[in-house]
Amino acid sequence: MKITANRLDRGFERYQKEFEEAAVGVLRSGWYILGPSVEKFEREFAEYTGADYAVGVASGLDALILAFRVLGIKEGDEVIVPANTYIASVMGVTVNGATPVFVEPDEFHNIDASKMEAAVTEKTKAVLAVHLYGQACRMDRISEICKKHGLKLVEDCAQSHGAKFNGQMTGTFGEIGCFSFYPSKNLGAFGDGGAIVTNDEKIASDIKMLRNYGSRKRYYFEEVGMNSRLDEMQAALLSVRLKHLDELNEERTKLANRYLKGINNPKITLPAIRQNATAVWHQFVITTGQRDELIEYLKEKEIGSIIHYPIPPHLSECYRHLGFKKGDYPITEKDADEVLSLPFYNGMTETEQDYVIDALNRF
Repeated sequence: MKITANRLDRGFERYQKEFEEAAVGVLRSGWYILGPSVEKFEREFAEYTGADYAVGVASGLDALILAFRVLGIKEGDEVIVPANTYIASVMGVTVNGATPVFVEPDEFHNIDASKMEAAVTEKTKAVLAVHLYGQACRMDRISEICKKHGLKLVEDCAQSHGAKFNGQMTGTFGEIGCFSFYPSKNLGAFGDGGAIVTNDEKIASDIKMLRNYGSRKRYYFEEVGMNSRLDEMQAALLSVRLKHLDELNEERTKLANRYLKGINNPKITLPAIRQNATAVWHQFVITTGQRDELIEYLKEKEIGSIIHYPIPPHLSECYRHLGFKKGDYPITEKDADEVLSLPFYNGMTETEQDYVIDALNRF
């Protein structure tokens, strides 16, 4: 049996008729940029998250870049970020000229709130909480630290569509929540896409201006903006998937529970679940000190896997100028050497999953 790390076709096939009707509707409309489909999705997504406003942009990275820009984060400022996040989280900070200050993760692979306050300096202006792998960070403590020190709070929700902490949706705790709709996400488009959510009317209005070349009125430009618009086709397709997001997340939870119950191997550490937090299981990530051997073993069984992520941002070539070296963030570096994402996707069958479980238990 051959099992890939991810399958996007099954997510399409399940709602194929709805997706095709939505796509044809956009094609026949003759309106392809910033039209009724984008406005409709923005209303629906704001309602889903519980935010007052949602603004569609071209990608999750653009959402982060625009979020920090609209908050006035600039050169000379510091932003506290998790050390083990995906590189885009850090790029959202550095593209605006600010300096990332890394904090190690906790046992849930999220930023360790107990270590955050020690990273605050007089230059600190904001905190980025990344809900990695689909599990919410400890937002009560993070929010408390931000309020105590007068810091802006941005949430990277690229992997946490529908996840909650204490019953509140991720993305709604701070000034801005940033989302990616990359095809593999829980709420995935059929190309690139992203959005920000906020309860601040001015922030929403300014993001709309900045995403469209810095223009609120056609051919009148207030600032040097970006071309970062969620297009009509992706918005229409996202509206279809959003209707089914809760059931898709429930399916992922069932799959995760089968893994948690079925995998039993002392060489493998299963993911932990934070109290008062929901996980929507964007990935199912195990850790093992024998990762290279496990990957090769799984390849022999024709089972795919992915490392999320093999090189931490502070050791990436693009951030060499920051002056970090191996050993500066040992927990993050250990994670980078040991994490492995198992095959995990909507539409995965019990037979496929049992095959993976059996292989892992025999390793």
